[in-house]
Amino acid sequence: MLAEDETDLLLLPPLRAGWSKRGRPARVWLSGRNARRVIFGALNLRTGARLFVPRTKGRSVDFQAFVAEARSRYRGWHVALLLDEDSCHTAQASRRAAQGMTLMWLPKRSPKLNPLDTLWGEGKDVVSADKQYATIDEQVSRFLGYLGGLSNRAALHLAGVLSEKFWLRGALSKLFCGPA
Repeated sequence: MLAEDETDLLLLPPLRAGWSKRGRPARVWLSGRNARRVIFGALNLRTGARLFVPRTKGRSVDFQAFVAEARSRYRGWHVALLLDEDSCHTAQASRRAAQGMTLMWLPKRSPKLNPLDTLWGEGKDVVSADKQYATIDEQVSRFLGYLGGLSNRAALHLAGVLSEKFWLRGALSKLFCGPA
């Protein structure tokens, strides 16, 4: 069972800290040209293994490329994808690409239910927030290096899968351990 999600990385960093003189607003300069990458990812809820596929956009064709990569990685295994109802997932061509996989739908934009969202936040806090990189590709490389460098157990822990309160805990136990 793989939890799938995607996130955007922007070259101009998310600002989480700053300062200005008391009583004066801080000036934040913005540019209308912000390089962007979309990272499609999956977390194996049993092993903690991760799969990341960076793309320039987050459209259905990009999701289909992710599905092809997941098929290749898990060749010979039955894959169940836990994913939200984003339009790139629900497009007919995407559903055809995922034929043979079990698709388990979360409500659209449900970050509290998808454990991968917590990993995205951790990666952005450590790698992206308040840091300006020379190129978007450098930022993507560091982001994926950080998340890929976590041990499988650390990834499961950070994602909340190992918590007693994880909402799928009972279902995962039955799936991976069989009946009690």
